[in-house]
Amino acid sequence: MPDERRCAACGRILTDDDVGASRKLINRGLDLSDCLCLPCLCVRFSVKEPVLRRKIEEWREAGCLLFPPARPGESG
Repeated sequence: MPDERRCAACGRILTDDDVGASRKLINRGLDLSDCLCLPCLCVRFSVKEPVLRRKIEEWREAGCLLFPPARPGESG
């Protein structure tokens, strides 16, 4: 599928949380082609993935529009 969003570092397919976290942590106006997946963001910012996932849930619960409500069956 040619319109799949992929991590700029490793090529993984990006989720909405990947894009939201990239925009939250790097630059709100970040182009989709420059977004990183959560594992690559963790390497860049020297944090463990569970810590970043908890932070994403905090931002989502706080109403941050970069993180839409999780879809049913979607695990973060």
